[in-house]
Amino acid sequence: MFQDSPCSKKHLDTSKSAKPQSVQGKKILSKPAAVRPRLSNCRDQDRAARVSDVARSSTSSSNNSASNKTLTRRLTKEPTFTSSELSLALADQRKIDVNGSLYRASTGNVMLLGHLGNLKQHGKGSKYDQKVAVEGNVRKRAVDTSYYQLGNILHSPRNRLNSDVLKSLGNEKYKQGKYEEALSLYNQAIAIDPSNACYYSNKSAALMGLGRFVEAVSQCREAIRIDSSYHNAHCRLAKLYLRLGVAEKAVHHFKCSGRKASPEDIAQAQAFKNCLDRCIEAQDHGNWRKLLDECQTALSLGADAAPQIYAMKAEAWMKLYRHQEAYTAIQNAPLFDIELYAELLGSSATAGLLEVHALVYMANGRFEDAVAAIQHALRLDSSNSMNLTAETVKSVASARLNGNRLFKGSRFSEALVAYNKGLEKDPYNSILLCNRAACRSKLVQYEKAVEDCTVALTVRPSYSKARLRRANCNAKLEMGCCNSRLRAAGARNPGRRRGEGRTFGSENAAQ
Repeated sequence: MFQDSPCSKKHLDTSKSAKPQSVQGKKILSKPAAVRPRLSNCRDQDRAARVSDVARSSTSSSNNSASNKTLTRRLTKEPTFTSSELSLALADQRKIDVNGSLYRASTGNVMLLGHLGNLKQHGKGSKYDQKVAVEGNVRKRAVDTSYYQLGNILHSPRNRLNSDVLKSLGNEKYKQGKYEEALSLYNQAIAIDPSNACYYSNKSAALMGLGRFVEAVSQCREAIRIDSSYHNAHCRLAKLYLRLGVAEKAVHHFKCSGRKASPEDIAQAQAFKNCLDRCIEAQDHGNWRKLLDECQTALSLGADAAPQIYAMKAEAWMKLYRHQEAYTAIQNAPLFDIELYAELLGSSATAGLLEVHALVYMANGRFEDAVAAIQHALRLDSSNSMNLTAETVKSVASARLNGNRLFKGSRFSEALVAYNKGLEKDPYNSILLCNRAACRSKLVQYEKAVEDCTVALTVRPSYSKARLRRANCNAKLEMGCCNSRLRAAGARNPGRRRGEGRTFGSENAAQ
């Protein structure tokens, strides 16, 4: 727009190098006194040059402002970190500082603070920092923002990234078999993003590793509530139901699992459902041997954590007067939370489990546990049959306490009566039989004491106390027989004198 005058060239060149310039091979020395243009023209040209500089400056400022606005819109609408930066953040998880921020340099001209590109990070109690993106020789001030719009949900980039990192760390702990640590990491991820179905499904896997199957069921249900088409959660829930013995729901969720469930999985669940039907039929008809066989088949089909299968097995052993095997079946059953199982199986079914546990505990001498179990059962089911069972358990426990108190006071006849009252309710209770044998031994009723110990050992072959007591009573019986024979022998020779006996003995000794 303006032609350059010698004075204007001198003004622009001051910011450049002061070395002499060569023109067509000749050197020109830059001396201020050598060039003396007219003062008025130089001033006019200098003023025009200043006006030109101001125009250029305003144009550059407007361009910078427009560029800043464009950068602001870009940063506001879309995140500045890419999938490659996310993978690098996962690989550099060991470099996380106490505030949860990652620090590294990108391959370009932009320094990434934390893991959010040009977006700002803040630590504990600190204010938001001003982010500056350096591009070449131009310094541009980015917009101060902490949130961006992703779909229809407003997320925090820092929280979004941290929840994914926590899930990845939890997956690593799960692969290492560190289920408690994995569970803690999944819980943290859920606290940050409670709308992600994957986190709940992974948490259920960690709970399964810890043997907390009913809690795992609730987490799978929550994942399916969030995303009803989540096949992985359906498949995991079906496997949980199979292990817990809920046949119909296992079949249903396998069918909802898409390609995650194989035809073999569905066939296995259906086979277990048929086996469970046969178990119930054998139980109703009192075919206890068949019930034992079907229960074993159900366990082999994958229902290894089903408490009702173990309860059926224990009930069958009790009906066959094999109390020791019944107790072993209960001991092999997984522990379960009463309230959680009531939600899963229903109150009536859970009360039935507790009733079987109470009877097995009572038969094997765990009276306090039996009373506690039947009281829980009554809270869930107050039917007549449950009340009759509760009365039996409490009567037997009370008879044992009264008999023990009387026995310690050497009131053996009264203790015998107390034990008899308990045995009227439970004729094959090994503890009461052995205690009654002790009373009869004190009352010199050794034959009856041996009979009680023998019955106790029939239902509990490993009951060492009953075996020892029977051996003691048998020894006393043998001793009594020997004394009787000696008395009988003395009665047949009443005229033998003491002196003759001593002489006979001395003669034998001399021989």
